[in-house]
Amino acid sequence: MIGKLKGIVDSFGDDWTIIDVGGVGYQVYCSTRTLQRLPAAGEAASLSIETYVREDIIRLYGFSSDIEREWFRLLMTVQGVGAKVALAVLSVLDPGALATAIAVRDLAAISRAPGVGKRVAERITSELKDKAPAYADADPSIIRTAQDIQQARAAGPVSEAVSALVNLGYPQLQAAAAVTAASKTGGEEATTETLIRLGLKELAR
Repeated sequence: MIGKLKGIVDSFGDDWTIIDVGGVGYQVYCSTRTLQRLPAAGEAASLSIETYVREDIIRLYGFSSDIEREWFRLLMTVQGVGAKVALAVLSVLDPGALATAIAVRDLAAISRAPGVGKRVAERITSELKDKAPAYADADPSIIRTAQDIQQARAAGPVSEAVSALVNLGYPQLQAAAAVTAASKTGGEEATTETLIRLGLKELAR
């Protein structure tokens, strides 16, 4: 199995690059993010590799980091997610953002990936919530708050205010953080409208 490639970038395609290693050109399929991070043709590059073997095909998938490769492997364990969809998800969300989206069940963020509908996004969040790496790029207290909002559903105006901000286009993590701050300002008796207004002020800062 090939686990890593170091060589010279030879050429690019829509979703692949060819890496020349000692005169042998390896075609490697990558996410858009990984392709954008690669240097220009003729320059040296290094990619973490996942080797995919089937009866009729051997294909190499390349990643800019080992953690991106681990996410690819995790995504591939989800029912209905193949290599193409996994790369699409990693093209729109880097590992940290994907971890956060799973943590707070931000289906809208995951569904931005081509080929990922709400049902597949729900599978990704439900099947990977306990397998995902640490959510290193997000404040743990905010994540816990967002999870509580998602799970409790009894928060009434708080939950409704978060949903309203998400419907306005704000990421769920930011919406949850804003409404959490707004609820402290507005108090326990704050209405949905009040929380939305105060939440928008928090987001505008």
